[in-house]
Parts: sequence; structure tokens; C-alpha cells
Amino acid sequence: MGLSGISIWQLLIVLVIVALIFGTKKLRGVGNDLGGAVKGFKKALNDDDKKNDDALNEADSETQEEKK
Repeated sequence: MGLSGISIWQLLIVLVIVALIFGTKKLRGVGNDLGGAVKGFKKALNDDDKKNDDALNEADSETQEEKK
């Protein structure tokens, strides 16, 4: 038994049928689009984290200057 009662053979049959219906070129294009979206999402998260870190560092430096 595989995923929730679906055997590996049933999953393979479904994947073959999907490939026959949509074609490998269209599936490859969807995969590329999905990969690009994931990369963009990760980049946006990293940029946002960097901005937050910069803001925290600036606030820390201002706090240290006020203590002097």
C-alpha cells in the first residue's frame, strides 16, 4: 500500500494517462512556470528577511547611540 491506499502501479498509470492527455511539452512548460514561481517566492522572502534584518540593525544602533 502506498499513499492512502493507492499503489505505485495505480499512480504510474495515472501519470502515463496525464502525460498522454497533456503531452510532455505542455507538462514541461508547466513545470518550468512552477519552478520560476517558486524561485520568485523564495527571492521575495529572502529580500523581505534582509530588509527586516537591516531595520533591526538600524534600530539597535539607534538604541545604543541613545544610551551613550
